[in-house]
Amino acid sequence: MYRFTHVDVFTDHLFEGNQLAVFPDAEGIGDEQMQLIAREMNLSETSFVVATQRPDCDVRVRIFTPSYEMVFAGHPTIGTAFVLARLGRVPAGKDHIVFEEGVGPVRVSYEGPVCSPVRAWLTTPPVTFGPQFEDRAACAALVSLSSDDLLEGAPLEVAGAGPRFLYVPVRDRERVDRAQPNVAAIDELLGVQGLIGVFVFAVDSRRRGELYSRMFAPGAGVFEDPATGSATGPLAAYVVRHHLVDAPRSGAATLVSEQGTKMGRRSLLYVRMDVADGLPQRIDVGGGVVHVFDGELALP
Repeated sequence: MYRFTHVDVFTDHLFEGNQLAVFPDAEGIGDEQMQLIAREMNLSETSFVVATQRPDCDVRVRIFTPSYEMVFAGHPTIGTAFVLARLGRVPAGKDHIVFEEGVGPVRVSYEGPVCSPVRAWLTTPPVTFGPQFEDRAACAALVSLSSDDLLEGAPLEVAGAGPRFLYVPVRDRERVDRAQPNVAAIDELLGVQGLIGVFVFAVDSRRRGELYSRMFAPGAGVFEDPATGSATGPLAAYVVRHHLVDAPRSGAATLVSEQGTKMGRRSLLYVRMDVADGLPQRIDVGGGVVHVFDGELALP
């Protein structure tokens, strides 16, 4: 029997945020079984904790969508850190834990008591950019919008911190809510470019420093993701890089991305970053986690 914990991530409210199943003692579960379990759970991701061979990491975390294994994902990283803290698995005397993931070591720091943290914060791996897409109408059509819906002057650009996404900035929240994925077109683009999903967002004019977002990844078995931590760090880098939000030339900056609201699972992803010469140097993405239930899985 393998025990697992179901949590809601990037929220402080039950039945909101992004759902996650965490198997904290997954030694003995094979690769194929992990994939089958993730498909059975039918969540955006399922995480499995196993031993690490790296001296700079505390444990290894393997993350699966219903379709394949991820090299890095945000809400599984935050949710797994919370579950391990709740189980007393954080190394004694530490206020953080370091996971081995496909991108390498990922540090997660705890806010509040480690045994019962208020939030957990992951440090985003290095963000890379490119390419930019010139055909604005075609990119808008990926999410059933027109070029007039796009934010004027903002590029349609690929960015990522391991997994890569196409960022599609639109004029306002209403247009974000009107977006509907064109699955065939998205799958074709993702197949050519090696992207995970299409990230649609707007700068919220009603609230300074807040973004309103949705993410579609049908090829990963995730029609729409309620909260995408791995895309939020690059999102923060994008909006600072292209001067879409107020941020200091050098110093500390904060943002909040609201995601999942349209699908009834409102998530709040908090960002804190260090900016130097107008560019983010370190980006932490954090949020709350709510325990939902524990269960057991019997494998043949």
